[in-house]
Amino acid sequence: MRRPGPEFGPRRSRLHGVPSALLAAALCASPSLAAAQTEPTAEPKPAASEGAPPLADPPPAPPPSEATKPADPPPTNDGQAQRRPGAGDVKAAATKEEAPKAAEAPKAEAPPPPETGFFLGTYGRVGAATDFRKRPGRDADIVARGSRLDESSYVEIDIQRQDYWKATGTTTRAVVTLGTSAPLFHYNADFSIRMAVRNLFLQANNIVTKGLSAWVGSRMYRGDDSYLLDFWPLDNLNTMGGGLRYDFGNGRTFVAWHAGLNQPNTGFFRQTVTRTPALNQVGATNVNILDRQKFITSLKASHIFKAGATGGVKAVFYGELHDIPSGQRETEVKGTYESLPADFGYVVGAQLGAFTGRDPSHVNLFIRYAGGAAAYGEFGTPFQLAPDRTSAGARELWITLSGNWETGPLGLMAAGYFRSFRDASSGLDSNDVDEGILLARPHFFLTEWGGIATEVSYQAQQRGVRYQPQAEPGQPIPAPTSDPVMGGLFRIGLVPFLNPAGKGSYSRPQLRLIYLLTHRDEGARSMYAKDDVFSLREWEHFFGVGVEWWFNAQTTYGG
Repeated sequence: MRRPGPEFGPRRSRLHGVPSALLAAALCASPSLAAAQTEPTAEPKPAASEGAPPLADPPPAPPPSEATKPADPPPTNDGQAQRRPGAGDVKAAATKEEAPKAAEAPKAEAPPPPETGFFLGTYGRVGAATDFRKRPGRDADIVARGSRLDESSYVEIDIQRQDYWKATGTTTRAVVTLGTSAPLFHYNADFSIRMAVRNLFLQANNIVTKGLSAWVGSRMYRGDDSYLLDFWPLDNLNTMGGGLRYDFGNGRTFVAWHAGLNQPNTGFFRQTVTRTPALNQVGATNVNILDRQKFITSLKASHIFKAGATGGVKAVFYGELHDIPSGQRETEVKGTYESLPADFGYVVGAQLGAFTGRDPSHVNLFIRYAGGAAAYGEFGTPFQLAPDRTSAGARELWITLSGNWETGPLGLMAAGYFRSFRDASSGLDSNDVDEGILLARPHFFLTEWGGIATEVSYQAQQRGVRYQPQAEPGQPIPAPTSDPVMGGLFRIGLVPFLNPAGKGSYSRPQLRLIYLLTHRDEGARSMYAKDDVFSLREWEHFFGVGVEWWFNAQTTYGG
């Protein structure tokens, strides 16, 4: 959710292939589970629909996207008027000592147990565009994370089952999220689908003790995101495993731990060969010579310092460890094997944010540094290795700033980042990247139901490129040389929009008319293959329509 994600991606969402019986049950049930999955996100992502069922002691973390927390409830009033003892009220008149007891405020009623049932949520975006030259509109970013206005279509459907178990006071939540990405049938007439299971897990809240939750399964495990850039700058894992989280009684502090395994489908992790079956039977069978998994564990601590009546300052500390065991692989010569050494990686990072609590206004600063195998990401296969054939020396740094400000009919969303990546090999090559983007999207609401926005961005990228000089006749071949190549891109856009749900930068659904004008310099054009129109054009147009929505969605990240 390029997201989303994505994405993954975090960068979109989807809805296809769900059994009709399950959908019918979900649609007939209560419309929301958002309260069941309070997400500690300072980024004002999709808010839960009104009327969401309350959860018993949900993970407390008031992000700026949440509505202002209500003040302490007023004293309970049982509705009975006080009456003075009359002549016939002997008992009341005779017991003056009991008057102070009668004056005591009645005890507040215990909150009702969390709702049980099925709940349905969805995130989605769909767009259609042209480049004014009768070609399709394309994503024109040269950096890893750019504007989401020209992202492709994506949809997620989120089905959840919540149950409250009176015997233990525990609430369980089973989550199934299916995601589907473009192309769609109505565009290419191909009756097939690109689908992934993005969540398949069960979480138990208030298990063993109040404030402790545990989960097992496969899930998107994330914290706060940068909405404009459509990614999670600090923690974004797609994992199969389990985890624990403990929310302290103050409602503003939690710690979370998780561990999981994955095995990307590449020769770095797995090699399958054919061998003669057992007992020398006829035919052939597959044998895994190399079969290793990556182990990833993470730890996160978050605390919110109160500021004023509703605002706060949020501090987060985060870390990951990546471990890949050793193995062996058969070479091109059958029966000859080579050893693959164990590999290791790590991530350290922090987040500092502030929010008003009165509206979605907030700001977040993220810093993340990854080393070794972790520099390639949780699904990444290490490449350009060190002389010892490990990823030692690889590194990646992200510094990201993201925020939103709203007042009256005006709103301003802004984001930017700097990223530096180096692979494990010595010297520069095309995989070594320094890049960054600055992006702003001002909004002006003409009425409650719509307005106009502009989007302005500048992005730049520098890559190391290794050249092989040509040898002179009769002379030895010179050594390769490395020089960086720098490219830049400027974009401005105009986006009239309609907001059926009312005014707000993050109010969704939103229907858009989109026009983007992009200028690439010579360095940016050189980053595309020969004969790609992006390598030939200095100016690029993008004109189309788009829609984005979220309903009771993205409340299951849990990080």
